[in-house]
Amino acid sequence: MSNDSERPNRPALSLHVPEPGARPGDDPDFSWVKVPAAGAAPRPDVACPASETHPLCTSLVRVLDEEGRAVGPWDPRLDAGLLRKMLRDMSVVRAFDERMFRAQRQGKTSFYMKSKGEEAVAVAAAAALDFEDMCFPTYRQQGLLVSRGYPLVEMMNQIYSNKGDKLQGRQLPIMYSDRKHGFFSISGNLATQVPQAVGWAMASAIKGDSRIAAAWIGDGSTAEGDFHSACIFAGVYRAPVILNVVNNQWAISSFSGIAGGQLTTFAARAIGYGLPGLRVDGNDPLGVYAATRWAADRARSNLGPTLIEMFTYRKEGHSTSDDPTGYRPKEEPDNWPLGDPIERLAQHLRLLGEWDDARQAAMDAEIDAEVRAAQKQAEENGVLRAATIDFPQQVETMFQDVFAELPWNLREQQAEMKAELAEKLGGGAAQ
Repeated sequence: MSNDSERPNRPALSLHVPEPGARPGDDPDFSWVKVPAAGAAPRPDVACPASETHPLCTSLVRVLDEEGRAVGPWDPRLDAGLLRKMLRDMSVVRAFDERMFRAQRQGKTSFYMKSKGEEAVAVAAAAALDFEDMCFPTYRQQGLLVSRGYPLVEMMNQIYSNKGDKLQGRQLPIMYSDRKHGFFSISGNLATQVPQAVGWAMASAIKGDSRIAAAWIGDGSTAEGDFHSACIFAGVYRAPVILNVVNNQWAISSFSGIAGGQLTTFAARAIGYGLPGLRVDGNDPLGVYAATRWAADRARSNLGPTLIEMFTYRKEGHSTSDDPTGYRPKEEPDNWPLGDPIERLAQHLRLLGEWDDARQAAMDAEIDAEVRAAQKQAEENGVLRAATIDFPQQVETMFQDVFAELPWNLREQQAEMKAELAEKLGGGAAQ
């Protein structure tokens, strides 16, 4: 066995630990973000070989320019009605987020997760998909439900885990599920939704169905093995699925470089799997729509999956339990070079003559009233009772819907629980 004295010319080994460009106290630094001119990216034919898209994995598909004009081959040329709907849906999501954030601070729910700055990633994509397509989201795509008309009251019931919660308090807040609206159950386990989406898409193809699947995953979660498995299966079997990587620059407190974001783009991972890949300005609603529609048309034509990197930025904390000023400059969100998706779409509509201050004020007032009314109705069903046993749910529901016939040991546990609750309630009957 050799020792150091026998290797005098060999340097000591070291590891590289990625670091973001700026930390708290530093000036925000986005000099590394290369923003090509809107309309510069070519639009390949939907039926092109995957390799033809690979240059797009390192560029950026953009439709809206700095003045709000739609330019270039990716312009989907949407009618004003759909544009206004997308604007309203994104605005509803933001107002909903603000209301639920305050509800959490008031102790009405345990936590919440905003999608501020990322609304287009869900809303514009939903507009480009068919209602019957199945979505496999992560926990920041509430815009899918809003876009598909899911009642805000039902979303709030789930957040509050109250007696109106169709999931009966069995899911954490914001982990919605609704089959009728094509919204697959959210899982807290990272990346599980991606192989599930691929499997669902494969099943749809095996059945000879016409529905496709779309999945969303965060940049950090792409480091999970499930992401690799999903890409392999999707590529090999040409599953009719869209794999969206939402690169919002930050996981909980670690930046995207920890997941490989400094090595190359996340869209470039498509190259190694033989998949078509697109890198899209995630704050450009028209760009998101166009890329999603391109990938959807490809999937419906039996040409297989597409991996799309939605290049965006998380403006708020990871959740209500997070303080982002502990790991990034306080001013960083205001310096993101790709702007705000709601403001950009409103600006585009103004240029078309389809929007103005009066319409904006009327919409804002209408949305505020709608969200307030939904919250009032949902809270009539109950909210979180912190540090008490005054549950809005019937507690015995935790034993239901698992076994056709409850086993003896669970029957004993149920009886013990009800007896303990009755005693704590002062001898009254437990719920």
